[in-house]
Amino acid sequence: MKLLRWGPPGAEKPGALDASGAIRDISAFVDDIAGDVLSDRGLDELRGIDLNALPVAPPGTRIGPCIGVVGEFIGIGLNYADHARELGAPAPAEPIVFSKAASSICGPNDDLIVPRRSEKTDWEAELGVVIGARAQYVAQDDALSYVAGYCVVHDVSERGFQLDRGGQWIKGKSAPTFGPIGPVLVTRDEVPEPQNLNVWLEVDGKRYQDGSTKDMFFSVADIVSYLSQFMVLQPGDIIATGTPAGVGAGQKPDPVFLRPGQIVKLGVEGLGEQRQRVVAAG
Repeated sequence: MKLLRWGPPGAEKPGALDASGAIRDISAFVDDIAGDVLSDRGLDELRGIDLNALPVAPPGTRIGPCIGVVGEFIGIGLNYADHARELGAPAPAEPIVFSKAASSICGPNDDLIVPRRSEKTDWEAELGVVIGARAQYVAQDDALSYVAGYCVVHDVSERGFQLDRGGQWIKGKSAPTFGPIGPVLVTRDEVPEPQNLNVWLEVDGKRYQDGSTKDMFFSVADIVSYLSQFMVLQPGDIIATGTPAGVGAGQKPDPVFLRPGQIVKLGVEGLGEQRQRVVAAG
């Protein structure tokens, strides 16, 4: 099942894609794609809906973030071997964990806003994991049962804010529009092997990232289990699981960063694509 949210910012409605790819309005059944809707029981109830009997969203309608209420937005750093190599970083002994502000979340095709005083706004295509059940002290063998599904995440990063200003990475990860998610939440039954998905990104038609989740140091199950030892994960929490090689900061001989007017496209196999126009902050 592929769930999404559609409509103007702040007034999105819950929807689901039918077999033809049309957006069906499911607001008569649920208020939002959030909370208990993401549980196994909630998703099973949605599977019983006859989508063909429901209204179709207007053509060209905006797609919003695929999750309506996000408590924690967590990132995993340097989780691909090729990405660690391009940055000259050692393989991590344990997952590197950071946070992104939930206020960075936006729709998958909304404008990407370069913040004021930014000189190093960078791209990172990632597999996103959406939690569906309260998880604490979860064993690795059980970890995927706590996952509602998967989505595309663009972990936009301002490298100067992240690395050159002291303190935590969150400063470089949290500007408005630095967290596009979606277009859809694909439930975990449709992603039987999350460790074998292609991840890619292009800027102005040039392919910079072209990797696979099979190259992660830490699998989705590893990550969910690991995080649950230190915090309680709740339905709607999102984990961005790391990015493959090809980020702007890793380009040779000189880094390359985003500029207003450029177009970024990215996707994860089976989870859809995003498209963002880069604009300057007002």
